[in-house]
Amino acid sequence: MCAVSPHVRAAGDDDVGSVCERISAKLASVRTEECVERELRLSTGRSVQDTPILYKEYAPLSSRKPLGRVLLVGGIHGDEYSSVSIVFKWMLTLDSYHSGLFHWRIVPLLNPDGLLRDDSQRVNANGVDLNRNFPMPAWEDTSLAYWIQKTDRNPRRYPGSGPLSEPETRWFVDEINVFAPDVIVTVHAPHGIVDYDGPKDGPRRLGRLYLSLIGTYPGSLGNYAGIQRRIPVVTIELPYAGTMPKSAEVADIWRDLVQWLTRNIPARLPVAGQDPQDMEPS
Repeated sequence: MCAVSPHVRAAGDDDVGSVCERISAKLASVRTEECVERELRLSTGRSVQDTPILYKEYAPLSSRKPLGRVLLVGGIHGDEYSSVSIVFKWMLTLDSYHSGLFHWRIVPLLNPDGLLRDDSQRVNANGVDLNRNFPMPAWEDTSLAYWIQKTDRNPRRYPGSGPLSEPETRWFVDEINVFAPDVIVTVHAPHGIVDYDGPKDGPRRLGRLYLSLIGTYPGSLGNYAGIQRRIPVVTIELPYAGTMPKSAEVADIWRDLVQWLTRNIPARLPVAGQDPQDMEPS
């Protein structure tokens, strides 16, 4: 069992409620009451504009040892509405059916400033693409050079002035370090596929989304966690950024994800007497 995150502060109802009201004002599929009822908590993570980053934890049950730890994150890009909405639907499922099979830590919206502004945007309030701001060896020759040479300084892909220059990514890396997930699941849109970075193979299909590797970019979460740290990163790319999948598809993706986690997480955990360094990664 992992340590309880030190990156948590006392959650006032007014703080959580006000963020829920703002989320509901942007997302037609998430009502304020639905957001509040998920009993999200305030982390110590704050956006550039000092908006709290909310999270929910589904901890192990006393009657069952979990197979492993799963870190689920949505809303890395603020204009991908569906990536936030679907996480709320999955939390509703967990609220009813959490069995202790996994220890979940869920961040439905990592980039609140990008989503909650009048005109939602991919980047954060500093104009940084959070999914290009994660650590990378030789930052200027990799992340920065890629942005300049390959994207022609596309402002939607700006990686920032340096690795972890943004408070949102600094907090999220701290969460990875403290929670020590066996798998990270991140939700994006609108490619309509499953992407994967990490040791061995990712899920071939989640619902009607099929595995189609789109590449690992400098400074991305997949590169940082999946390639550099060898933590499997499953990226769910929903078909549309502004439209939620139908309820049946939301349920199908969830069912297939849980089945894949059940088959693959145990392969990463050490058996009694085995040195974790000797494990075959999965």
